[in-house]
Amino acid sequence: MNPLYAAMPTTIFETMSGLARELGAINLGQGFPDSTGPGDVVDAASRALFTQSNQYPPMAGLPVLRQAVADHYARHQGLDLSWADEVTVTSGATEAIAAAIFALVTPGDEVVLIEPAYDAYLPLVLRAGGVPRFVRLAPPDWRLTAEALDAAFSPKTRVAILNNPLNPTATMFAAADLALLAERVVRHDAVLIADEVWEHVVFDGRPHLTAMALPGMRDRTVKIGSGGKIFALTGWKVGWMCAAPGLTRVVAKAHQFLTFTTPPNLQAGIAHGLGKDERYFTTMRADLARSRDRLTQGLEAAGWRTQPSVGTYFLSVDLAASGIALDDTAFCDRLVREAGVAAIPLSAFYHADPVVSVVRLCFAKNDETLDQAIERMARARALF
Repeated sequence: MNPLYAAMPTTIFETMSGLARELGAINLGQGFPDSTGPGDVVDAASRALFTQSNQYPPMAGLPVLRQAVADHYARHQGLDLSWADEVTVTSGATEAIAAAIFALVTPGDEVVLIEPAYDAYLPLVLRAGGVPRFVRLAPPDWRLTAEALDAAFSPKTRVAILNNPLNPTATMFAAADLALLAERVVRHDAVLIADEVWEHVVFDGRPHLTAMALPGMRDRTVKIGSGGKIFALTGWKVGWMCAAPGLTRVVAKAHQFLTFTTPPNLQAGIAHGLGKDERYFTTMRADLARSRDRLTQGLEAAGWRTQPSVGTYFLSVDLAASGIALDDTAFCDRLVREAGVAAIPLSAFYHADPVVSVVRLCFAKNDETLDQAIERMARARALF
């Protein structure tokens, strides 16, 4: 067996979700909403299932979805993308990340990873034969610095991976931070894989700044998006890669040997959704911000200290500031077993030298679920 996978432990997400099921706990760990998604998007996919072809669609994706992606980013982010040459549909964003890594990384190439990092990045880089170089972020600001980037980049750097907004910290990188990263990507003639799946899940009027629009980055960025995140349809697994033609030709070849295609009716549904007017996106953000505020205010009133959440579905609880001496893993284990609430320790998102005083909660839940979780965590203050 491949030792990378044979030695890999069960992910913290599966562990905590499994405990939540076993114990009947409220699952605020894994990041999926209490929602069936927008009715018109689901209806569009349903109609396509019965009225359009259910055979293999084009490997690069249905033209209607690729055009919708290009048009969507022209309206929302000012990008000028050729749908025919620069957009590839994938079976979810994680497949897009895998295809981009396998296409761009040759054994021995160095890959810059910013931690805390989505847990798929590192094993995919290692499987491609890449050599990871880590940039460590720390609370409370979670900021990139020139010194940390310069220590990670080298003449061997081929790829850097950026997640913005950042899961799990629920932060967005400032324009100055993005400029620091872009300057080093350009200087080292590298490629940036920009995992921007949370680009529409941003709050308080903050704009999303796409890495592809930064100086020098248009032709050296693989921008990754997710219909599942935009429309709260995480089970559909419809994602995409946007990149200059030279990059697209290569990443698409990797994609064809991973999943080849994505269910055509789901592609049609997401294409319909991407054409929705601004009111949908404004309302979606406002609804999630209200849930964020509900959980934040409830926890703060119960004596828990939280960190600002400006994007994603997540809210972080600062254990040290809350007077909790346990590390995050021990705390999450006790919280699910003794209080009936599943959370995720942020240390799971680090390869080494982890932050161990912060846990992540998902607020993309209905009011009843959030209120029950708040009540249980209020009672849990006495346990810790």
